[in-house]
Amino acid sequence: MSSEPSATGTSPRTPRPGAQKSSGAVTKKGDRAAKDKTASALPPVGEEEPKNPEEYQCTGVLETDFAELCTRSGYTDFPKVVTRPRAQQSSVPSASLTEKPAQDDQRLSASCSQNSLESKYVFFRPTIQVELEQEDSKAVKEIYIRGWKVEDRILGIFSKCLPSLSQLQAINLWKVGLTDKTLTTFIALLPLCSSTLRKVSLEGNPIPEQSFNKLMGLDSTIVHLSLRNNNINNHGAQLLGQALSTLHNSNRTLVSLNLAFNHIGDEGAGYIADGLRLNRSLLWLSLAHNRIQDKGALKLAEVLHPFELTHREVVERRRLLLVKGTQERSRSPSSSRYGDSKADREKPQTLGISNIALVDKQEKMQSLKAPKGLGKKKEKSGEVVKREEKLGPGQSPTQGTPKKEDATKAGKGKVTIPEQKMSKGKGTKMAAKEKRSILLESELVVEATEMVNPLLEPVEHRDGKVFLPGNKVLLHLNLLRNQITEVGLEGFLTAVQYQVQVSKSRTSSKAPLGLLWLSLAKNRFDPQCQTHIMIQELMLPRDPVKAKAREEEAAAT
Repeated sequence: MSSEPSATGTSPRTPRPGAQKSSGAVTKKGDRAAKDKTASALPPVGEEEPKNPEEYQCTGVLETDFAELCTRSGYTDFPKVVTRPRAQQSSVPSASLTEKPAQDDQRLSASCSQNSLESKYVFFRPTIQVELEQEDSKAVKEIYIRGWKVEDRILGIFSKCLPSLSQLQAINLWKVGLTDKTLTTFIALLPLCSSTLRKVSLEGNPIPEQSFNKLMGLDSTIVHLSLRNNNINNHGAQLLGQALSTLHNSNRTLVSLNLAFNHIGDEGAGYIADGLRLNRSLLWLSLAHNRIQDKGALKLAEVLHPFELTHREVVERRRLLLVKGTQERSRSPSSSRYGDSKADREKPQTLGISNIALVDKQEKMQSLKAPKGLGKKKEKSGEVVKREEKLGPGQSPTQGTPKKEDATKAGKGKVTIPEQKMSKGKGTKMAAKEKRSILLESELVVEATEMVNPLLEPVEHRDGKVFLPGNKVLLHLNLLRNQITEVGLEGFLTAVQYQVQVSKSRTSSKAPLGLLWLSLAKNRFDPQCQTHIMIQELMLPRDPVKAKAREEEAAAT
């Protein structure tokens, strides 16, 4: 009896070795699980580097590159790149009347499914519309983003995939919720893009800071800029006018600027006009659908005909003339200034008295005739300013300069320059006039690679004031639907008359054409008023589009 309890008491102790084995098995399974976890935590070899967006090499196909970069950046619900839908052609074969009910029944039955409901909302999903080249179906020419907010994350992805688009020409952002920060990021992205990018359109993006002038910096390559419907006010117009030109620099790349559908008033129009005073690159300007009245209209018309220079502009003009004279003198070699003159001065000593008298007579004739080949690069800076101040009102700076003389006379004329510098009296004044006329004539020659500063253009003097010729580079000006009355029309009539007169007196094919198109419709004046009719009569023959249409009609008849 005593053995049974012992047996029963020892029965739970007997399986201890087995229990130890089972516990050892458990520990082994735990080790395996830990090993599996560590193995799963460590990524496979060769998979981490490709998932890094910085290491991805763009292929130049925007749809592929954008999707891959978004995936690598952890951006799952990203916009899709789709081809921009083209306008439907009017000549579409119409379905028969019997087919319409069947099509309607099919649409109703399909609309019941969930897939069809989802497909109806695809239109409202954010997309990146692209326009492709006709020759290359994968080369993106233009990018359109409309109706969804563009954040820094999207712009960061664009900074990686857009530089590989070698044919990109335009970027259009319409109502994308730009801020001053995202605008700065977008501007920093533009220099990374291809050199073919010339057009930028930011419309429907009001920014409280009015910092759109950052797009028109001195290092900007934008040629066509559209800023419609951005609530640009007078302060924004002031920043844009300063970006067009200031006293010391100006934008030389922008060709067209669209500021329609904004809140620009008279003060803002005056700032834009100030920017047009010294800007010689802008050809197309639209200020339609703004709040410009007569005061702003007169300021815009003022820069289209000769206007008076301010004191600061006169001082800057004289400084530029001094710098130009110094540069011209530094470019001329010292041998031509002193060596040739010394050899020529020794010649009269070996000649007779009659020869000396003859040489003196020729020198005087050369100083009076002022030939063009007479050392264009040897002017004194002080004499340049004196000659500029002595030009009479309305007098052309190159008036009275004859044609080039032969080589022997030009060589003799060079002898008089150093001698006249050492002498005093009437001879020095004649040399100053001669050099000034040559200098101004050289200013009129515009090289293809260098743009002449507008302050160096020939000026007119009236009643002690200096007048600069108006802006003759602007070809297109749109002031549709503003608040201009007949008072503002008078200013534009004077400007148009001057532009027509200048274009008729053009002597070179490279000279600017002047204003070719002016729109003043839908303002606060009678369209049949005499002033408006006169402006239309003057501008109608100058409109190149209507002139071409008239030529085609004449050729057809």
